[in-house]
Amino acid sequence: MNSRQACFACLQRDPPATFEAALWIATEHDPALRPELVLRDVGGLAQQVAAALPGLPLQELGQPLLRQLHDLGFHEEDHLPLRPPAALLHKVLQQRRGHPLALALIALEVARYLEIPLYGVDFPGHFLLRMESADHLLDPVTGRRLYTRDCRDLLVRQIGAQVELEARHLQPCAPHSLLQQLSRQLRQTHLQDDDHLAALKDAERVLLLGPPSVADHLVRADLYQRLECPQGERFDLQRALLLCDDPAQRLQLSQRLRQVEVVAALH
Repeated sequence: MNSRQACFACLQRDPPATFEAALWIATEHDPALRPELVLRDVGGLAQQVAAALPGLPLQELGQPLLRQLHDLGFHEEDHLPLRPPAALLHKVLQQRRGHPLALALIALEVARYLEIPLYGVDFPGHFLLRMESADHLLDPVTGRRLYTRDCRDLLVRQIGAQVELEARHLQPCAPHSLLQQLSRQLRQTHLQDDDHLAALKDAERVLLLGPPSVADHLVRADLYQRLECPQGERFDLQRALLLCDDPAQRLQLSQRLRQVEVVAALH
């Protein structure tokens, strides 16, 4: 079983082993990584966190857990542009710096060890966490509570004033969707590093983990173009055209597709 097959096998468990699946994603970029050793280290981290938590019911320990991780040095990576280690979980655990989504995954795994009912929320532009039955969300970076008004303000900062806060922005994030978002982050960081082959691995995984968007296909088409693979570029342009409902973008895609078909014919 290769790394990708192991990742998807983790997602098929009941319940899904999301954190372990994310570690198998990391092995695609670091073959020396041994997920079982990282899982052991996270178990130790969970024990360290548990020793410092207050004596509250499990349903009230989400924010204390996040604040304890923050006190242990887990902070958002502030170096821009972000590099791949900010989204590779074993690197984030080593360096204690990472993308909010990676920090959230670590918090979710620690919460799972401690049976704290914490889950992820794929909020636009900034992954968040939530306790069951809570009237607020939690920032995985700081542990700060976010109520409805705070969520509206965050949405404006991340997306713009033209977007209204909707119930779908506050829904639990399924494991497949969470790992699809992680793969998008890795894809972006590898693109910024000009590591096109690594970015292609991430781009392929994005398309396998859930319903792809027009943008997902276009990113992979651009990668195939850079790697001089017109057949692959043509495939993704065709899929993007099928998904696209913007007349102006459909026209641009059709024109690009015709140009690529000429190139592909020459190959």
